[in-house]
Amino acid sequence: MVGLSSLLPGSKSESKDFDVEAVLSSLSLAEKISLLGGKDFWHTVDIPEKNIPSVRVSDGPNGVRGIQFFNGTPSNCFPCATGLGSSFDVALAQEVGKQLGDECKAKGAHVLLGPTINIQRSPLGGRGFESYSEDPLLSGKMASGYVQGVQGEGVAACLKHFVGNEQEFERFSNDSIIPERALREIYLEPFRIATKEAKPWCYMSSYNRVNGTHVSESKDLLDDVLRKEWGWEGMIMSDWTGVYSSEASVKAGLDLEMPGPPVYRGAQTARDVYSGKLQQHHIDDRVRQVLKLVKRAIDSGIPFGAQESLIDNDQTRALLRKAAANAIVLLKNDKQVLPIKQAQKIAVIGSNARVAVASGGGSASMLSSYTVTPLEGITAAAKEIGAEVDYAIGSASYLYLPAASKLLSHPSGSAGAKGSDIAQMEFWLQEPSSDFKSTDKAGVKISSKPDHSVATNTANAFMMDGVPAQIAKGEPFIRYTSNFKPDQSGDWEFALGSMGESNLYVDGKLVINNSSNWQPGEMWFNMGSVERRGVVKGLEQGKEYSLEVRSWFRKDLRGSPFKSAGAIRIGALPVVEPAQAIADAVKIAQQADTTIVVVGLNEDFESEGYDRKHMDLPGTSNKLVSAVLAVAPNAIIVNQSGTPVTMPWVDQASTLVQAFYGGNDVGNGLADVLFGKLNPSSKLALSFPKRLADSPSDIGFGITSPSYGKTHYQESIFVGYRHFEKSQTETLFPFGYGLSYTTFAFSDVSASSVSAEGDFEVSFKVKNTGKIAGKEVAQIYIRDVESSLGRPIKELKAFEKVALEAGEEKTVTVKLDKDALKFWDDSRKYWKAEAGEFEVLVGNSSDNVPLKTSVKLEKTLTWLGL
Repeated sequence: MVGLSSLLPGSKSESKDFDVEAVLSSLSLAEKISLLGGKDFWHTVDIPEKNIPSVRVSDGPNGVRGIQFFNGTPSNCFPCATGLGSSFDVALAQEVGKQLGDECKAKGAHVLLGPTINIQRSPLGGRGFESYSEDPLLSGKMASGYVQGVQGEGVAACLKHFVGNEQEFERFSNDSIIPERALREIYLEPFRIATKEAKPWCYMSSYNRVNGTHVSESKDLLDDVLRKEWGWEGMIMSDWTGVYSSEASVKAGLDLEMPGPPVYRGAQTARDVYSGKLQQHHIDDRVRQVLKLVKRAIDSGIPFGAQESLIDNDQTRALLRKAAANAIVLLKNDKQVLPIKQAQKIAVIGSNARVAVASGGGSASMLSSYTVTPLEGITAAAKEIGAEVDYAIGSASYLYLPAASKLLSHPSGSAGAKGSDIAQMEFWLQEPSSDFKSTDKAGVKISSKPDHSVATNTANAFMMDGVPAQIAKGEPFIRYTSNFKPDQSGDWEFALGSMGESNLYVDGKLVINNSSNWQPGEMWFNMGSVERRGVVKGLEQGKEYSLEVRSWFRKDLRGSPFKSAGAIRIGALPVVEPAQAIADAVKIAQQADTTIVVVGLNEDFESEGYDRKHMDLPGTSNKLVSAVLAVAPNAIIVNQSGTPVTMPWVDQASTLVQAFYGGNDVGNGLADVLFGKLNPSSKLALSFPKRLADSPSDIGFGITSPSYGKTHYQESIFVGYRHFEKSQTETLFPFGYGLSYTTFAFSDVSASSVSAEGDFEVSFKVKNTGKIAGKEVAQIYIRDVESSLGRPIKELKAFEKVALEAGEEKTVTVKLDKDALKFWDDSRKYWKAEAGEFEVLVGNSSDNVPLKTSVKLEKTLTWLGL
């Protein structure tokens, strides 16, 4: 790609020739400015004659997509961060990070855009699933493990989104009004912890403002806090299109504008230098950081401009399955229904059982290398114990109909060169026939040869990339052709969404008109249409029907920061009549000796670009659960979501499992927990409120904010469990809560004296009092008995995951320091640990801390920095 054969592939010794200061001094002003913006969507600028290669970045945080949304190389998708965070397992986070480092090598990527460590401020956050927790300590510790794993493979991790990016509503313009103490104690703290413990090589600035200033222009945050106070020395890139100025962003410390070609880091920056608004040293400071990243990329030995490949082996699949199982929390097991050891007939019910919801939506989503649905995982496990499985959808609770990819095949009758192609896509820069836009018929006669033609493996074609540049820029006319083979007979409902206007034909007949009354929707980062639906009656199982979509560009007043050739999404599902679907589910539940109901959300409800509107499960999900529980009181209810949902039937259910988005192997991971192959040991990384009104941010989040363009963090430091305890508001399930198939007991807590520097140790015993091996998450909270400022009732300051055989007891010793005692003094602008007594509380959730001791700090401590 860059013609640097002397540097490819690199042994580490080759970077000795890349002296950052020498290269910097050799560059002209124009070359320096060129390095401050991206080359394209995923690469930095290369200057071959100065031996500067093009560094590749790739989306994380739960996988490595590579450099194409459309027709890209498949990827391994790991559980979402709320699931991984709920494992309370830093070693697992590091193991996943190491694998992702290897995945980056396979994709030729030098930088992984993750982890995301914003705070779970509201259940409605569209990207909430991407972040670990509502608690800054848990977030920071999990991020540290992840970063250490990634960077141990020579790949740069990029902490994001720094900072205050807790909502998607008006995300480019929103001003997060955060009290200084809350900013320090809650929102900056996970970044501080990860910076101290893992030393990430990159940061990404957030889109939003914080207290009046866009973060990409905030010298206070980027330079004064991150670089000077914390002593961090890496490179800061913008979020994609998150730069809004030249002079201000350069002076603030933002090194790289992404993506490229840049909007501001070009002629505008040159003019700012010529006019004296920017000095040479401002430019050099930014370029130096970019070159340091280039040096790290050379050090990594990852070739530049490499072809992408997929890692798919037994070891990787085992880790995907292990991670999926550990992203599951057992919330109720009142009648000891779980684990399932014997059954003759198992009823599996629910729309989320039919599909594999590997991830939430947006930049975290990717084309999974393989997926296992809950139904598939449960069916395989049932077979091992000799049980039969019946399935009923129960409720078609989808925001968009499931993508039809698995029901489509290439019109040529073959699977194409990649072995997985399901459709052919053709592009014309000029309208190829007078009736191309006609709603009368499919298969219009086209005499001109397409300007581009490519096979695809998806029914959700987001063509922001993956097509020639002249096609993307040319506002093309697009035809998508395939064969549709239903997996059951009956009436089928089809769905169509698109960026441009479009029409869908099945068996030569118009089924959906998405051209005559095109309406804007939320697909593809709010650039697509609403979903249109239509029904085809009397389809036969196994028979092939021709399917065609014709689409063309339309000017959308919303505009787009990215140039795209277009986008087409085709969904399909057998027609579901709500009352009959519930009746069918009830029937199979009555006939089974074990019933599993899988409900929840998916990537359409929780996604980058928009926030959820409420906490409720979609459609008739709640009616379904209540109806099944009425005839099968021991039914196992599985909820799959990245963030909390309301559960009006929770008291009716005796058995409840929270399954987050579990990655590729979500189905097998779930089955491993349900059938006892893995004893669950995870804990909720975020509080589940009973209702949205109980959430501390309810009146100051997204569309509920009472001020235009501003979101007031009025709850200040009282986020998550801190709020519920302070306000004495009962949760549905508290932070840190989760059950096991065995039981544990805590005893014999003690604490050492506190040193003059604030260091001390806490020791206690944990015993497995049950009959099988298991793991318990011991959680250590600190309460300041008397403080000059209001503080939370208690705060998590350490945790330890303890593995115990049946009957085994271990002594756990945890080291803590002054950070466990501190608060931010916003009048004097420093950390303070006040002299006095502190309670040490030990247990297995924020609501259950049976052990208590105390320590005393003799002299007040104050400090700044890491």
